[in-house]
Amino acid sequence: MNNPSILYPVFALAALTGMVLLLIPFTRVRAVLRREVRAADFRLGESAAVPDAVRIPNRNYMNLLELPMLFYVVCLVFYVAAQPTPAAVWLAWAYVGLRALHSAVHLTYNHVLHRLGVFAASNVVLVALWILAAARLVR
Repeated sequence: MNNPSILYPVFALAALTGMVLLLIPFTRVRAVLRREVRAADFRLGESAAVPDAVRIPNRNYMNLLELPMLFYVVCLVFYVAAQPTPAAVWLAWAYVGLRALHSAVHLTYNHVLHRLGVFAASNVVLVALWILAAARLVR
């Protein structure tokens, strides 16, 4: 029987992604109601008139759909074929925590070097997950 423990971090990251997705219409509608932008500024995505504070949730959401796709895949590889070890589960949770921290930095004070450090750390964890999965499959 497959060990579902590797899937719990997957659900957590999907929940984070969903929360950021919900933030997008909230910030856009608020900006329109405050007359900071016009609804037409979003016709083709975002025009140059859209303030950075309104753009950031959308950019963060896109970040959560890029490299995390490799996280989802490696977790499925563990679940289906590699039987996750405690180290793999720990790394998966570490990845989710780092991505949550990245989103928190991005969506609040947005210090670029802090964000970069957390992003780089999450990528190191993701590479470690893939190496561990490959090693488990080769065994």
